[in-house]
Formats: sequence, C-alpha cells, structure tokens
Amino acid sequence: MQNVMKKALSYILPEIAAEAHCDVPCGIYDPTAAKIAAMTVLRMVMQMNEIKLPESGDAHASAAYTAMIVRRIAVKEEHAALCKKELLTLWTDFFKQEHLARAPGLHDMIWRAAKLCSVNKQAVDEEHARELVSAVDDVARMFYEIKGVPERYAAYRALTEKLF
Repeated sequence: MQNVMKKALSYILPEIAAEAHCDVPCGIYDPTAAKIAAMTVLRMVMQMNEIKLPESGDAHASAAYTAMIVRRIAVKEEHAALCKKELLTLWTDFFKQEHLARAPGLHDMIWRAAKLCSVNKQAVDEEHARELVSAVDDVARMFYEIKGVPERYAAYRALTEKLF
C-alpha cells in the first residue's frame, strides 16, 4: 500500500534534484578550490602544448595523439567550469554589500576572473590560463583580507604553489 501511494504521489509531486554550495549559509568558504581548478586549466594547456603531433602517417600514433589531446581538453573544460562555479559562489554567497566599501573593485575583479574561465574554455592559450590563475589569486587575496585573516593568504599561496 505504501509503495502504491508513493508511486501515485511521484506523479503529482515529482522528485526534483537540487545542488547548492550552501544556502543555509554554512559559512564555509575558501578560494582554494578555485585556485586548484585554475591551475589545472593552466597545466592542461601546458601539456597540450607539449604533446607533439606524430610526423608519420601512422594511424595508431595519430589516434593516440588525438586521445591525449581530447582528454586534456575535457579536463580543461571541466576545471574552467568548476573554477567559475567556485568564484561565483564566493561572489554571491560570501561577499556582502558591506564588503564593497573595503574592496571597491570587488565586482569587477570577480567578473573579470569569471570571464577568464569562459575565455579558457574557448581557447588553448597559456597566457590566458596564467591570467586566470593570477585573477583567482587576486580574489583570494581580497577574500582573506575581508575575512580578517590576511596572513592566511601567504599560506594559501604557499600551498597552491606546491602544486607545480
């Protein structure tokens, strides 16, 4: 009987899946995930630039080359999107109106960083990837200053620089 009712209710009130960082708000925010994603974008671009197209007409070598490039493109795309998601979460959930007085360029800074995520999805360009890493660092610096723990920015930089 319970299964019948559950099935009947599912037609009337269908299940809806929802994803969110934390609209409670949980108060757990950090730019490190965005930095790791941005550095992954940079590393994938660097690897794509390092992989050499086979000179021979060997179909197997060409297929292997294509597979290596396609996998790196997929990872680059995924991490550029993740970086954007993390940045926008900070922008919309952590940063508040009162922070604008302390950081007047905040909106432009995050907007620029988010736009660089899109640019990096569209291209394979090491300069743009480095700009993204730098833009995320700027957001992280601002984040730690506003949070009142600027010393954590140095620790953040040290941690993420070890990734290469």
